[in-house]
Amino acid sequence: MRLHTKTLVFFSILMGSLVLVLGAISLYSFQRFSLYTAERHARSVADSVKVGLTESMVNGTIGKRPQFLDRLATVPGVESVRVVRGPAVTQQFGPGFANERPADASDIRVLTHGEAIFNVVEKKNGPVFRAIIPYTATSQGLPHCLQCHAVNEGTVLGAISIDIPQGEVKRQAIFATAIISLSVFLVALLMLLALGRLLRPLMDTADAVSHVVNDAVRGSFSGRVKQHSSDEVGEIAGNVNRLMEFLDEHLTTIGRRVGDLMGQHQQSAGNQLVATTEMVESLVEASQFKQAIEEDQNKHEVYMRLGNMLSEKYDFSLFSIYEVASSKNRMLPIVVDGEMNAPCRWCDQQILIDAGACRAKRTGHEVNAVDFPGLCTMFRDDGKEEKHTHICLPIIQSGTVGCVVQMVIPADQAQLARLLVPYIAVYLRETAPVLEGKRLMEHLKESSLRDAMTGLYNRRFLEEYVTPLVATNQRRQSVFSILMLDLDYFKQVNDTFGHEAGDKVLKALADILQKSVRSSDMLVRYGGEEFVIVLVDTSAEMALQVAEKIRAKVEETKIPLPGTVLQKTISIGVAEFPTDADTFWQVIKYADVALYEAKSRGRNRVERFTPDMWKETGESY
Repeated sequence: MRLHTKTLVFFSILMGSLVLVLGAISLYSFQRFSLYTAERHARSVADSVKVGLTESMVNGTIGKRPQFLDRLATVPGVESVRVVRGPAVTQQFGPGFANERPADASDIRVLTHGEAIFNVVEKKNGPVFRAIIPYTATSQGLPHCLQCHAVNEGTVLGAISIDIPQGEVKRQAIFATAIISLSVFLVALLMLLALGRLLRPLMDTADAVSHVVNDAVRGSFSGRVKQHSSDEVGEIAGNVNRLMEFLDEHLTTIGRRVGDLMGQHQQSAGNQLVATTEMVESLVEASQFKQAIEEDQNKHEVYMRLGNMLSEKYDFSLFSIYEVASSKNRMLPIVVDGEMNAPCRWCDQQILIDAGACRAKRTGHEVNAVDFPGLCTMFRDDGKEEKHTHICLPIIQSGTVGCVVQMVIPADQAQLARLLVPYIAVYLRETAPVLEGKRLMEHLKESSLRDAMTGLYNRRFLEEYVTPLVATNQRRQSVFSILMLDLDYFKQVNDTFGHEAGDKVLKALADILQKSVRSSDMLVRYGGEEFVIVLVDTSAEMALQVAEKIRAKVEETKIPLPGTVLQKTISIGVAEFPTDADTFWQVIKYADVALYEAKSRGRNRVERFTPDMWKETGESY
């Protein structure tokens, strides 16, 4: 029920109750007044009867009292008058006429107690007010009662019974009450009409405000409230209109600015407030995501967190994250369907050797195969039971594409996924500078840990790698071998052919070493012409074979120099961890001791460390 209806119903009930109460009060008041008037009238008649009877006694006409009483009954407002003799009068003068004897218990009670009785009795022609008033002997006045009656002062001589009809009084009371009630009802009705007219602007304003607020909740702030008056109600309407104008203007601006940040503009038919709130929440969450990835240790943790965002927050189970290896112009799959370093699944293998084949990488723009099927020719649908499409988003770093995020979508979910793209793009935009910083730091760290000329790791890298290497070896209960290598008579090359020739020899040696060991092994330029090789999961016997292979390859390699061809030899010392020693640097020393032994035995040879070498050369080493 609306407020206007409730207000009118309330006041209608209030006014109806007022009419009923006033009618009841009026009836009660008329009744009380009529009874009071009847009582006063009855007493006046009784006093007249007393005076008349007294005069009749004095004048000796007491025998004609019935005619006197009949004349009194003709007085307007009196129906009948009857005199009842008391016991003392009956004893002195006899019982009198037949109608002067007590008629009922009320007469006897009045004669006995000397107290008047007033009540209303019902007769055929309507209600009658009956008054039975005692006639008491008194010596007051002239003549006094004791002159004629042989009784004592205060004796009840008789009673006067008077009937006063109330039918007409009752009808008049009902009529008057009806007039009052009708008048009050008409006044109440006029007041209700006036109240309704007075409340109408307020109700209309309240309804309009309700509609405007409901529209605002649904995101539309174009509604306005009609101003019906210049009072407080009109002021409310004006304030609501100004509020809507303010919200419409500023929320539109906020939505447009946030949309610019997200690369998404709101639809005019959508809920502006909800859409803006969702975009702001997305920006906040993306900012929190950025703070989290800034604290990650390396770029691989960032990639993993990015994959978790796609799978957990946006429910993508099929996706790929590629990193662009700019130096080699190829794409590296980092995360595929939530798995780190998994093989390429959703793209043609060509992008792994030619990054330009990837449309997102080549153009730097979103590739939306949902709206434009077949846009990218490199996509390969690996789904066997259902069709898939895809959306690829590039991550721009320093003006170029550094990564590509590919979301693979079942065809029946494509439109929903397309709506999520602007929100995901915010995360990628926040990720870009952090990821670029991580890659740059790793590149700088990698550069500081490599020898600039040969491209091999330097001694600093070896010092940082020792702890995880030993921990992994102990956990797996495995062994590794260390080769210490040194070119024979390298100083003569620099002295004879110059440092450029020496550098060329070192580069050639580095190339031979890289081709002679596995990718899991570690090559380190230890210093000058001295190199260290850590052969993982390799015993000393196997390491001797590798060392001999390297020695032979170096010996047969011809290095062209201006005007000549140079051939060099190399000496190699071999030691095993933890067989020879339980600390890494001690094994390094033992390998160096074995290298010294190879040098002392004529160079161009491989020597395995034995304990007697340390005893013989330890002091001089």
